[in-house]
Amino acid sequence: MAMRIVFTAHHRWHDPANAIIDGKRFASEDTPERADSILLAVQGHPFGPVCTPTDHGLEPILSVHSQDYIDYLQSAYKQNSATYGQACAVIPETFAPRGARRKPQRFYGTPGYYCFGIGTPVLEHTWEAAYWSAQCALTAADFVLAGDRAAYAICRPPGHHAASSLYGGLCYLNNAAIAARGLQARGLARVAILDIDYHHGNGTQDIFYADPSVLYCSLHAHPDDEYPYYWGATDEKGEGAGSGFNYNLPLPQGTEDTAYLASLDLALGVIRGFAPSGLVISAGFDTAKGDPIGGFRLTRSGLAQVGERIANLSLPTVIVQEGGYLVHQLGEYATSFLRAFTG
Repeated sequence: MAMRIVFTAHHRWHDPANAIIDGKRFASEDTPERADSILLAVQGHPFGPVCTPTDHGLEPILSVHSQDYIDYLQSAYKQNSATYGQACAVIPETFAPRGARRKPQRFYGTPGYYCFGIGTPVLEHTWEAAYWSAQCALTAADFVLAGDRAAYAICRPPGHHAASSLYGGLCYLNNAAIAARGLQARGLARVAILDIDYHHGNGTQDIFYADPSVLYCSLHAHPDDEYPYYWGATDEKGEGAGSGFNYNLPLPQGTEDTAYLASLDLALGVIRGFAPSGLVISAGFDTAKGDPIGGFRLTRSGLAQVGERIANLSLPTVIVQEGGYLVHQLGEYATSFLRAFTG
């Protein structure tokens, strides 16, 4: 099965690992080399052509994210520089706690109103990189809607930690959610999202928590052990009309192929029961053995089996890149998954 791949060099405009903050280099695992290493690897295999994304504008992004949040992301760097009298990365000094009763009217408190962690700075070109990352996901959805069995978006920055008006965990726009809404807007009424990133996709869960038309299934490290800590337990089932359409499978540190695949089979059974007309995969390869911020031990063979079993759902599928930080092997992990998925 041929599969088109969507990639943009615009992702390189966002490079937090090279940002200088308070005279020191900022520590970040989200480097441009992540996406570039995947691109190099997939170009060495006959998956299909590598395409640049089509610009869909803001409308599909606003189907997921609030207007005020988008306004903030677009202007935050300039506002921050004007407020502090120098060009510098936007990092919150404080965060809106539970019970906060108002949105700040001046910029000093605004970053902490929209952000939930200091590890996700807004840089001069972060908005542009995040915008085009979302366009990659939307373009992959276009290919699937046009009849392709699957398409793969090499998205960076990643997206699954971003909620409708909240960013963190290296994520600014929720690419998987935007792709899912894009599929729905053009006729695929019921969509399942399968998140196989090492970390729980708290943003995706939050966006669809009360929505019965989107099933969210996630395999991830247990929140007692791993980021994002405050989401991802088994009792988080959805709410209101969406009750029963959120399915979390938290796993212990050190999880290897056999246990992971057993849990994946449970998630695939839930997806089959939901009977979706389309599938979005949040494909994080930080589950692989040796990932510097992951605690699972999946092998390339294990990742291949993950790809093969998901492919057996036989659904129109948009594959959206999320995490994966073992840069020198990331392309190998991605291609192991993709080769098995495409048969």
